[in-house]
Amino acid sequence: MKQLLSPFGFALALALAGVPAAAEKADRAKPMNVEADALKYDDLKQTSVFTGKVVVTKGSILIRGARIDVRQDGEGYQYGVVTAEPGKLAFYRQKRDGIDEYIEGEGETIEYDGKADRVKFIKRAEMRRIRGGTLADEVVGSLITYDNSTDVFSVDGGPASPAMGGRVRAVLTPRPTASAPAATNSPAANLRPSTTFDGGRK
Repeated sequence: MKQLLSPFGFALALALAGVPAAAEKADRAKPMNVEADALKYDDLKQTSVFTGKVVVTKGSILIRGARIDVRQDGEGYQYGVVTAEPGKLAFYRQKRDGIDEYIEGEGETIEYDGKADRVKFIKRAEMRRIRGGTLADEVVGSLITYDNSTDVFSVDGGPASPAMGGRVRAVLTPRPTASAPAATNSPAANLRPSTTFDGGRK
């Protein structure tokens, strides 16, 4: 199934595109393509389940996972859950509106809440901000919650964090200003584990 034009396809597009204030507004008008091995749709329950190497593209949005479940509530808000194959990570990427910047992330599970306009990356979670083709910010943890409308994110540590000791790790790059433009040839920031609490070496 290459392209969906039916009502449930449109519901999936809204669920996963989000069309928030900070996301790429043009995405809402772009055609959505879904590739999967199978689809189960329930019109009464307003649910769609895509399974088997699922790939969703819609404008700047790219989503990959083993399974994508979508539902719509009585108010018309959509919710999506992307599940990775065992041992792998699901992937989500979208351009931010009006600037050369992308938000992308991975997790064993990715949840999208259309009403709250929020994305969650769950277990072995990673999120990156790509600014002008360069890695600007990168965070890892057990759970990452990103609010599209406010551009605020929170990160929780725990056993499912890929960081050493279940910690939160982050590299946050200052946003360039007119008086101090970002260096275009600077190498991308890389995270490295700390060997002590204060970051010094033993």
